[in-house]
Amino acid sequence: MADRFELPTDMKAFAEKSVEQARQAFDGFISAAHQAVSTLEGQSETARQSAKDVTAKAMTFAQKNVASSFEFMQKLVQAKDFQEVLKLQTDYVKTQMQVLTEQAKELGESTAKAAKDATTPRS
Repeated sequence: MADRFELPTDMKAFAEKSVEQARQAFDGFISAAHQAVSTLEGQSETARQSAKDVTAKAMTFAQKNVASSFEFMQKLVQAKDFQEVLKLQTDYVKTQMQVLTEQAKELGESTAKAAKDATTPRS
């Protein structure tokens, strides 16, 4: 395959580090979601519904993040040169960090609302 190229060692290391950082952020996000759900399970009906909502939101985020990763990999495989690979990697990491930050904020807000709903007496 004369049209394919080998990534330099430094670029491979950068890509691996970026993927690892994104994976760690995502693992932390999922861990927080599971912890929030565990905390709310066994509470009143409102808390159970809130826990289901938080879980559904976390699963939606996970699906979006996995889809984004596959899209990135597909673009990477189709890259024509080193500069394109570098640009794709940089754009992907920047976008994913923004997305994960937004998702963590939204999940935190949902979890806080669920906790408030669970502790607010119903009239």
